[in-house]
Amino acid sequence: MDVVVQSLGAVVTLIATGLRSFSDLFLTQPSRATLKHLEETDLKPLTGARKPLKAKCLWEKSGAVIMAVRRPG
Repeated sequence: MDVVVQSLGAVVTLIATGLRSFSDLFLTQPSRATLKHLEETDLKPLTGARKPLKAKCLWEKSGAVIMAVRRPG
């Protein structure tokens, strides 16, 4: 019985690995954010109800450096 379970596990792992490597062919490559796109980004404060501000105003006034990460979903 142990041999059957181990064999089945190996087959399932092989199939999952094959499907995962095959599906990578259909994924689009992420595009790099341009400075123009980052300047126009609306930043929303985490606290308070102030209106959103443009990212460009942060580095115009104080020289702030912004790192933007966006995850799908």
